[in-house]
Amino acid sequence: MSDRNNDSVRVGGVSASALPTGPAARAPGEDVPEAGLTFPSVARLELDDLLTQLVERAQDVLATQGRLRGLLRATRMITMDLRLPVLLRLIVEAACELLNAHYGAIGVLTPDRRRLEEFIHVGMDPGAPERIGHLPTGQGLLGALIDDPRPRRAEDIARDPHAVGFPPGHPTMRTFLGVPIIVRGEVFGNLYLTDRRDGQPFTAEDEELVLALATHAGVTIENARLFQESQARHQWMSTAAELVGLLITGTASPLELVADRMRAVGEAQYCAVVTASAATQEGGDDDRTGRTARLAVALGAGEPNPLGAAIARDGTLVGQALAERRPILVDDPQLDASDLERGRDTASLMVLPLPGPRHQRAIVLLMGRDQGRPAFTEFDLDLAATCAGHIAVALELAQARADRERLLVADDRGRIARDLHDHVIQRIFAIALGLQDLAQYENPTNAGRLATYVEDIDATIRDIRRTIFELRPGPTGAARGGGVRGAIDKIVDDARPGLGFVPTVRYTGPINSVVDANLAEHAYAVTREALSNVTRHARARSVELAVRIADDQLIIEVIDDGVGMSETTRRSGLDNLRTRAESLGGTFTVTAPAGGGTHLRWAVPL
Repeated sequence: MSDRNNDSVRVGGVSASALPTGPAARAPGEDVPEAGLTFPSVARLELDDLLTQLVERAQDVLATQGRLRGLLRATRMITMDLRLPVLLRLIVEAACELLNAHYGAIGVLTPDRRRLEEFIHVGMDPGAPERIGHLPTGQGLLGALIDDPRPRRAEDIARDPHAVGFPPGHPTMRTFLGVPIIVRGEVFGNLYLTDRRDGQPFTAEDEELVLALATHAGVTIENARLFQESQARHQWMSTAAELVGLLITGTASPLELVADRMRAVGEAQYCAVVTASAATQEGGDDDRTGRTARLAVALGAGEPNPLGAAIARDGTLVGQALAERRPILVDDPQLDASDLERGRDTASLMVLPLPGPRHQRAIVLLMGRDQGRPAFTEFDLDLAATCAGHIAVALELAQARADRERLLVADDRGRIARDLHDHVIQRIFAIALGLQDLAQYENPTNAGRLATYVEDIDATIRDIRRTIFELRPGPTGAARGGGVRGAIDKIVDDARPGLGFVPTVRYTGPINSVVDANLAEHAYAVTREALSNVTRHARARSVELAVRIADDQLIIEVIDDGVGMSETTRRSGLDNLRTRAESLGGTFTVTAPAGGGTHLRWAVPL
């Protein structure tokens, strides 16, 4: 058992047994001449240190609490909007506020995760991007974070081994902190912060705070993407429903309408429609294989593409889509697509065949986005392909409805023709016979007048017969025995008296065998209108009519040496010819040759 008087007592970390005792000891409170400490001074010094440490710890706790509150405020801030572009900017602004950083940015990676597709930045003045010329694409220090998606800090960007320097006009930046943003286990992009406003480098605590924010941002981005997809799906479905209604009820330019609506809903800068003739039936008399497609509509190409231009099926995206009958997503259209299949600045392209029966005209839709715009994704391709399927059904129904209406008109015309032939003509003919019989009993003067009436009745009967022939479906009656060429020859012969000379007619290709009844009716109307315009307005001395088959097209050209087109000439007839061509996916042009006159060209696919 120890002696209580021998127990050492520690005061402020100093053992009492170590203090002076015995004769050398001084009275309490007496000054100590040599260096030493009294009990009160030692206790006061140690207490001051403890209080100082306690205050510093309290300040650290308050600072940590403030930063945690800032993190909570930042997480609340990034849930204010579900629109993805707005959300990404909110994330950058929240991160800058959280770490008191001067500059911040989010780089969204491309699907292959090799470079930056989008770059949303805050902190730079509005004129800086224009001075820089282009935003980062993922080089240098940013590229290192893309290659190795782990948090990265740098006290001086210029001294980092991955640095490549700043382009002219770029603001000077020193400190750097970058962390990945992960969505569904995959890197969506990276969050970058530079230059703390207090001039200090970013710390490990800063890194932990931004990582926590990035984790929450990943969840929010995923929700925003799901919301964006649901909105996009709704917009595509609405567009498909609108187009189906418009196409079935009938519209003047269905392909232009489809291209315009699809470009709008797909947020595309380029949209084109390509038409191709149906494949040749096996065992048919015609050996055409339909190896050429035609550009029917082109919107936003940058430079006007020539409508009606031929696109070969072999070795092109259009040909691949028609052969495989499936949509195609093209990542590099500048390399993989022909000039007629893309716009001048197209960087992402979708090729959408409109499914339908093989015996009908094939249609391919092309949609492109320019450089600097988000590239099309597989999700976009699925939505567009679904909409294209609805459009194809609507076009097929519209064609069936038009065919049914034409059949009804043809039946009605046939009935009228039969009634005219069986009733009207027979009655008029009977009247003419009666007048002829009566004329032989009249005096010569009356007989001559009656004979004139009979001739007028005969002329009327001929006119009615001509009307009957024109009412009958298919090639006109004048074409009997001569096919399409015979019908056109008859139209030219009818125009000869008005022209005052015989037009020159040239035929090239198997016109009678490849032009069907529907296309023939258009050809007759075009020939009549063109020759009628020359008769009424041109004052020409010669006319050349060329009808030919070339490049899977029926081409009709009328060239005269007359006075040409005047500004006051009515254009309703020419507008009708243009409407006929466009409704068939073709083209119509009127030009003035160098030697004078007018050159009319009407071309439609077979």
